Amino acid sequence: MVTTEHLLPVYGARPLLVERGEGCYVFDAAGRQYLDFITGIGVNALGYGHPALVAAIREQAALCVHSSNLHRHPYQEALAARLAAWSGLDLVFLSNSGTEAMEAALKAARARANATGRRQQRIVALEGSFHGRSAGSLAVTGQGKYRDPFGPLTPDVVFVGVNDVASLRGAANEDTIAIVAETILGEGGIVPLTAEFLEAIRELATQRDALWIADETQCGLGRTGERFAYQRFGLLPDVVVTAKPLGGGLPLGATMFSAEAGAALGQGMHGTTFGGGPLACRVALAFLEETERLLPAIAEMGAYFLERLGGRGRGLMVGLELDGPGAPVVERAREEGLIINCTQGNVLRFLPPYVVGWTEIDFACDVVRASCRAD
Repeated sequence: MVTTEHLLPVYGARPLLVERGEGCYVFDAAGRQYLDFITGIGVNALGYGHPALVAAIREQAALCVHSSNLHRHPYQEALAARLAAWSGLDLVFLSNSGTEAMEAALKAARARANATGRRQQRIVALEGSFHGRSAGSLAVTGQGKYRDPFGPLTPDVVFVGVNDVASLRGAANEDTIAIVAETILGEGGIVPLTAEFLEAIRELATQRDALWIADETQCGLGRTGERFAYQRFGLLPDVVVTAKPLGGGLPLGATMFSAEAGAALGQGMHGTTFGGGPLACRVALAFLEETERLLPAIAEMGAYFLERLGGRGRGLMVGLELDGPGAPVVERAREEGLIINCTQGNVLRFLPPYVVGWTEIDFACDVVRASCRAD
């Protein structure tokens, strides 16, 4: 009998005990099948048991799982080169999670400002955003329910409304050292930033000699049908943060820097024990290769999903805003064999696997509609 009595009670009720997964589905101990349209909160982007990932894990686990960053291994530099090519940036730091990837970005912004003697340092972030749960990443998360129990946090963070260009221009003054933004807000309710707003971020960051830090932990790495969501607009951030599906289910985050932004972190200024190990890096290379091939299908399936369901988002990152609470709909959908979740109280969040097909999308849309009508 599995119990939770020794686990720190920071999670709510978790009624489903997942025993295994296959393709787009997970199975409970009784063998019941559930279509997973949240994919481990965006982590299992290639579904469960993908042959390329399984082969990479098996082969590398038999060779070397961990070697530390005191030494080189064959896959870390190859992965950094691939991520640099994917992002259009120059330098890569590999860590364990999106939170840690954001910490590296924020430390670079502070170190860069300190190196040039900027004593007043402002960071501009977005209301409703989510960037992680460590003290640094939490400080730039625009939701009081996550921040307030742990204050005081890093000072001089100013929050502005999503897609409010006037507020952004007013907040990004001469003391600004960084503007932090998810290209599409995830936890904040699946809200894409507009081209106008992103262009203003790029313009103001350049004017203020600040870093544009694009958080693509959830919306990057193929989720929208592009390699990274910002690439649709022909703009290039100074720093890009990502994680979630990168390690194919293994913990792995990445922070990508322009050469100028990355120069702020020199030898000994930052590091990690586990980040960028041989097993995770080898699996990540397999993930990127498979995802590159799937980009057209992601865009096609995402367009079909949005057409059938409605809502907002891009690619296979979709939110559906309800008139009332989403939790009962999530529960009813699970009872019918569909796993989704709810953000902001009334927004259903959908992060289907990249290998999803027409049949799975049709089933999900039918279940969601029936679950909403039950209200």
